[in-house]
Amino acid sequence: MALLYSLYCHPEARQRGQATVEYVVVVLAASLVAGLFIRWVNGTGKVGELLDRVLDAVIGRV
Repeated sequence: MALLYSLYCHPEARQRGQATVEYVVVVLAASLVAGLFIRWVNGTGKVGELLDRVLDAVIGRV
């Protein structure tokens, strides 16, 4: 009962909770976008081609 009273009397406690939820939602959305990007990049094979070109250029200069 004291917890409910403190939440009712202290609106900044509710705002902190809301900020935490917003932070979690943003992190989940960013993780989803990053996961989709990584899946797309791995599916196209562009990363492998890029690494091959970089390694070939480095080996060619040595």
